[in-house]
Amino acid sequence: MIYKLAMQHIKPGDWLTLLLGGTLVVALTLKLWNGDLADKAIIRSGGKIFREVSLSRDQKIEVPGPLGISIVSIRDRKARIASDPSPRQYCVRQGWLQQAGEIAICLPNQVSVELAGSRSKYDSLNY
Repeated sequence: MIYKLAMQHIKPGDWLTLLLGGTLVVALTLKLWNGDLADKAIIRSGGKIFREVSLSRDQKIEVPGPLGISIVSIRDRKARIASDPSPRQYCVRQGWLQQAGEIAICLPNQVSVELAGSRSKYDSLNY
Protein backbone atom coordinates (compact mmCIF):
# COMPACT_ATOMS: atom_id res chain seq x y z
CA MET A 1 0.00 0.00 0.00
CA ILE A 2 2.79 2.41 0.85
CA TYR A 3 4.49 1.53 -2.44
CA LYS A 4 1.36 2.42 -4.44
CA LEU A 5 0.96 5.65 -2.50
CA ALA A 6 4.58 6.65 -3.13
CA MET A 7 4.35 5.79 -6.84
CA GLN A 8 1.35 8.11 -7.22
CA HIS A 9 3.40 11.09 -6.02
CA ILE A 10 6.48 10.54 -8.22
CA LYS A 11 6.26 12.61 -11.37
CA PRO A 12 8.23 12.24 -14.65
CA GLY A 13 10.66 14.99 -13.61
CA ASP A 14 11.40 13.07 -10.40
CA TRP A 15 12.30 9.95 -12.40
CA LEU A 16 14.61 12.03 -14.60
CA THR A 17 16.33 13.48 -11.51
CA LEU A 18 16.79 9.98 -10.03
CA LEU A 19 18.18 8.66 -13.32
CA LEU A 20 20.64 11.55 -13.75
CA GLY A 21 21.74 11.32 -10.11
CA GLY A 22 22.35 7.58 -10.38
CA THR A 23 24.30 8.02 -13.61
CA LEU A 24 26.45 10.73 -12.00
CA VAL A 25 27.21 8.52 -8.99
CA VAL A 26 28.29 5.62 -11.22
CA ALA A 27 30.43 7.87 -13.45
CA LEU A 28 32.18 9.52 -10.49
CA THR A 29 32.81 6.15 -8.85
CA LEU A 30 34.44 4.75 -11.99
CA LYS A 31 36.51 7.91 -12.54
CA LEU A 32 37.69 8.61 -8.99
CA TRP A 33 37.78 5.20 -7.28
CA ASN A 34 40.02 3.32 -9.72
CA GLY A 35 43.76 3.86 -9.86
CA ASP A 36 45.82 4.50 -12.96
CA LEU A 37 47.85 1.91 -14.75
CA ALA A 38 51.28 1.47 -13.22
CA ASP A 39 54.56 2.76 -14.70
CA LYS A 40 57.07 0.84 -12.58
CA ALA A 41 57.45 -2.04 -10.15
CA ILE A 42 59.18 -1.61 -6.80
CA ILE A 43 60.69 -4.93 -5.71
CA ARG A 44 61.66 -5.31 -2.06
CA SER A 45 63.68 -7.98 -0.30
CA GLY A 46 64.07 -8.02 3.47
CA GLY A 47 62.17 -4.73 3.78
CA LYS A 48 64.67 -2.85 1.59
CA ILE A 49 64.25 -1.83 -2.03
CA PHE A 50 66.00 -4.45 -4.16
CA ARG A 51 65.22 -2.86 -7.52
CA GLU A 52 62.84 -0.46 -9.28
CA VAL A 53 62.04 -1.53 -12.83
CA SER A 54 59.96 -0.13 -15.66
CA LEU A 55 56.96 -2.16 -16.77
CA SER A 56 57.61 -1.26 -20.42
CA ARG A 57 60.11 -4.11 -20.93
CA ASP A 58 59.25 -7.80 -20.45
CA GLN A 59 61.69 -9.50 -18.07
CA LYS A 60 62.20 -11.98 -15.24
CA ILE A 61 64.03 -10.90 -12.11
CA GLU A 62 65.51 -13.21 -9.48
CA VAL A 63 65.10 -11.78 -5.97
CA PRO A 64 66.99 -13.34 -3.05
CA GLY A 65 65.23 -13.95 0.26
CA PRO A 66 65.90 -15.91 3.46
CA LEU A 67 64.22 -19.05 2.06
CA GLY A 68 65.68 -18.84 -1.44
CA ILE A 69 65.09 -17.14 -4.77
CA SER A 70 61.73 -15.61 -5.77
CA ILE A 71 61.15 -14.90 -9.45
CA VAL A 72 59.28 -11.73 -10.44
CA SER A 73 57.87 -11.77 -13.95
CA ILE A 74 57.01 -8.60 -15.90
CA ARG A 75 55.01 -8.93 -19.10
CA ASP A 76 52.59 -6.68 -21.04
CA ARG A 77 52.91 -3.84 -18.46
CA LYS A 78 51.86 -6.23 -15.66
CA ALA A 79 53.91 -7.85 -12.90
CA ARG A 80 53.58 -10.96 -10.74
CA ILE A 81 55.59 -13.23 -8.51
CA ALA A 82 55.98 -16.24 -10.78
CA SER A 83 57.64 -18.55 -8.25
CA ASP A 84 58.61 -18.45 -4.59
CA PRO A 85 60.02 -20.98 -2.10
CA SER A 86 57.40 -20.10 0.54
CA PRO A 87 55.28 -23.10 1.62
CA ARG A 88 51.76 -21.77 0.94
CA GLN A 89 52.38 -19.85 -2.30
CA TYR A 90 49.90 -17.05 -1.49
CA CYS A 91 51.93 -14.41 -3.33
CA VAL A 92 52.16 -16.60 -6.44
CA ARG A 93 48.39 -17.19 -6.38
CA GLN A 94 47.83 -13.41 -6.23
CA GLY A 95 48.35 -13.36 -10.00
CA TRP A 96 49.03 -10.40 -12.26
CA LEU A 97 49.14 -6.88 -10.86
CA GLN A 98 48.49 -3.97 -13.22
CA GLN A 99 47.14 -0.93 -11.35
CA ALA A 100 49.21 1.49 -9.31
CA GLY A 101 49.04 0.65 -5.61
CA GLU A 102 48.59 -3.10 -6.02
CA ILE A 103 51.04 -5.29 -4.12
CA ALA A 104 51.98 -8.96 -3.72
CA ILE A 105 53.84 -9.96 -0.56
CA CYS A 106 55.66 -13.21 0.21
CA LEU A 107 55.97 -13.00 3.98
CA PRO A 108 58.08 -16.07 4.78
CA ASN A 109 60.63 -15.12 2.11
CA GLN A 110 60.34 -11.36 2.80
CA VAL A 111 59.90 -10.45 -0.88
CA SER A 112 57.29 -8.05 -2.26
CA VAL A 113 56.33 -6.39 -5.54
CA GLU A 114 54.45 -3.09 -5.51
CA LEU A 115 53.28 -1.23 -8.58
CA ALA A 116 53.63 2.54 -8.67
CA GLY A 117 52.27 5.16 -11.02
CA SER A 118 51.09 8.72 -11.12
CA ARG A 119 48.05 7.93 -8.95
CA SER A 120 47.39 5.02 -6.59
CA LYS A 121 44.21 3.01 -6.33
CA TYR A 122 41.90 4.23 -3.55
CA ASP A 123 42.66 2.56 -0.24
CA SER A 124 40.54 3.25 2.84
CA LEU A 125 43.57 2.66 5.07
CA ASN A 126 45.38 5.57 3.43
CA TYR A 127 42.38 7.89 3.33
